[in-house]
Amino acid sequence: MGCEGSVMDIPDNEYDSTWDDKNEEHFGMAEVIKQQTWRAHRNLEAAWDMQNYRRSCRYIRHAYMVHGQDHHFHNLHFYQNRIPSHPDGVNIEDFHTKWFGDYTRLENVHSYIQWLFPTQEPGVNYSAHVLTPTEIRHFHKDMMVKKRLLKSYKLMLDFYGIRLVSEETGKVKRAQNWRERFENLNRNTHNNLRITRILKCLGLLGFSHYQAPLVHFFLEETLVHDTLPRVKQSALDYFMFAVLDKRQRKELIRFAFWYFEPKDKFVWCPRRIQRNFLKEMTQKKHHSHTQACARREEIHHQLGYRKQQTADFPRSQNSARNEGTKCRTKKNRS
Repeated sequence: MGCEGSVMDIPDNEYDSTWDDKNEEHFGMAEVIKQQTWRAHRNLEAAWDMQNYRRSCRYIRHAYMVHGQDHHFHNLHFYQNRIPSHPDGVNIEDFHTKWFGDYTRLENVHSYIQWLFPTQEPGVNYSAHVLTPTEIRHFHKDMMVKKRLLKSYKLMLDFYGIRLVSEETGKVKRAQNWRERFENLNRNTHNNLRITRILKCLGLLGFSHYQAPLVHFFLEETLVHDTLPRVKQSALDYFMFAVLDKRQRKELIRFAFWYFEPKDKFVWCPRRIQRNFLKEMTQKKHHSHTQACARREEIHHQLGYRKQQTADFPRSQNSARNEGTKCRTKKNRS
């Protein structure tokens, strides 16, 4: 879980580094513990895990420089189609061609996910290997390997009922079969662990810009549409905090706060930040109310003008008829 070394040593932050602009890497737990005496419980294990993950990503380059070249390339060779996965014995190309759309196999087999989405953390398949710093650098440089990783991402998105709309931005949307696949997600919650791994892998291997769109999708489905109730907790505890870009992470937390109810149970950012969010919400509602009132007045004015025109129209017709009658009378007399 995460990298070595405690993040509990310096108790000068609330929750995690998301809201600490001075030092991103310190993670203070003292405030979290204090907050729990009066409000809903936050998953400390998840907070610690995701903070460690973000810190490990930050120090990948440093680790490479310190440890130099290593000689373990199992993940890289697998993605270069040089070795099969273990224990399944499947090459990466076969995964993409023979496993795509095979939802039963993707659901029931548990040994493939570490091969398709390697990270620096071990998993349940002891025949898989953790990523090394050297492998990470090669993944960033090798375009064929990156294309294959993108295919793996699309394979799993399809399994979850999601479609990648833009390879450039990472935007995703519901697939046509989303109802069926969402039912599977709600039924089999071990997929939440898989999604967390996928998000971590994207951040490590050059697709960090894909993280926020996927997390936003899950927040919208869980908090706004309530289609994935059994994904909700993982989306809040893990998915949001896998996003490496701090600005995007803050926006996701803001979005979550706006749609989360009840507000006093929201534990994924400090109270001082929540107060700011509440002010923003009040201001936005006031601005929206003001705009709505102005729009209503404009509509009423337009309707009143039209009514007046409608009322004036018969009068103008009568006047025209009277004038015509007068002219004809004059003509007849003459």
